[in-house]
Amino acid sequence: MKTREIQGLLEAQRRYFKTGATLPVDFRLSQLRKLYAAVRQHEKEVLEALNQDLGKSAFEGFMSEAGLVLSEISYMLRHTRRFARRKAVRTPLSQFHSRSFQQAVPYGNTLIMSPWNYPFLLTITPLANAIAAGNTAIVKPSAYSPATGAAVQRIIAECFDPEYVAVITGGRAENTALLDQKFDFIFFTGSQAVGREVLRRAAEHLTPAVLELGGKSPCIVDASANLGLAARRIVFGKYLNCGQTCVAPDYILCEASVKDRFVSEVARQIREQYGEKPLENRDYGRIVNRKHFDRLRGLIDPDKVVVGGEANEAALQIAPTVMDGVTWDDAVMGEEIFGPIMPILTFDSFDAVVSGLKDRDKPLALYLFSSDRERVRRVTGELTYGGGCINDVVIHLATSEMGFGGVGESGIGSYHGKDGFDAFSHYKSILDKKTWLDLPMRYQPYRSKLYEKLLHLFLR
Repeated sequence: MKTREIQGLLEAQRRYFKTGATLPVDFRLSQLRKLYAAVRQHEKEVLEALNQDLGKSAFEGFMSEAGLVLSEISYMLRHTRRFARRKAVRTPLSQFHSRSFQQAVPYGNTLIMSPWNYPFLLTITPLANAIAAGNTAIVKPSAYSPATGAAVQRIIAECFDPEYVAVITGGRAENTALLDQKFDFIFFTGSQAVGREVLRRAAEHLTPAVLELGGKSPCIVDASANLGLAARRIVFGKYLNCGQTCVAPDYILCEASVKDRFVSEVARQIREQYGEKPLENRDYGRIVNRKHFDRLRGLIDPDKVVVGGEANEAALQIAPTVMDGVTWDDAVMGEEIFGPIMPILTFDSFDAVVSGLKDRDKPLALYLFSSDRERVRRVTGELTYGGGCINDVVIHLATSEMGFGGVGESGIGSYHGKDGFDAFSHYKSILDKKTWLDLPMRYQPYRSKLYEKLLHLFLR
């Protein structure tokens, strides 16, 4: 789409928003119901598109994308009316007699830019939040997941007029043209490198933005952990979507005394979950494209591979791989992996682990497998990261009752449920002052000792 067409579409959405059509809560709920019904109707088409783009099975596609989308829309349908109500707050005595409240209002015309790794979930979930909050939206799916992008476009075109919600497909040219425009709010999910550029461009218009990024999310396994269960859950989370998950455990920090047992359990779980020959497993997905496939192959050190390492170039598949004896100098530790490679590092001192993580970039997620409550307290209280789990991985993002987002290098802001409504809303603070009384102490001339005493009484 040409820049002129994008400008025209945004202008149409501006005019529509100015009419106030998106503000009534009943309207928002009716649009969410339409979206829910369309996702249900096109569920098979969406799952087929996910399989075409990423090799996801129908089960995985529903579990990790379409089902979570339906759950989020259902949550917004149940709670949007409450979220949109005015919220009364206490008024200080110095403002007697007044009423104070906060009112959530939509930002207006929003831009949602989604990634390729969960192309349906990470497009429709923020869109549901934007609709619930009363915004218009232009949605830009990733060019790397064209089949899912096309399915999203069909669903949205069926549900909404383009002056309300529209989809723009394409690649870098369209991204650039969109970021040239002045939106009221931008929601971006993707890499840190692109996130920096989005924030830089948003700053040119002083546009608020939420950035959902990534990073190297550590997974700590100590000697007190249930190693069999830890391995089972870590294998699930690490190799889900072939490791192309922003909150996947990027690397393992395993206590040295149990490392060999842990590796053995991981190898057993890979066999149990994916079979003796994972590349022949019809439910095992693939890497999104050749560029990422080649990058991942370059991160594998054959001398340190203890499980997997095989690849199918024609199908762009890499078997679930485990690397042992890894150090911070290895290539696999120099960047976010975003693929089915599990590096294992060891530690002897838990204090050193905590201290070392404090010196590294703040990750999107952090996981701890331990039955030591003091260690749990330290990890949850002392370390800064977007979110995570104790004795599990990944599943913290599957609830609408908790916001999901990064911190520092891994992102700005959060969404899901109430946090999603808040992300797409501006909260106006309003004081309604009554007219039947007007306390004179604030007015000049400031000469009354009584007023001065009252002022000190009120403001303390």
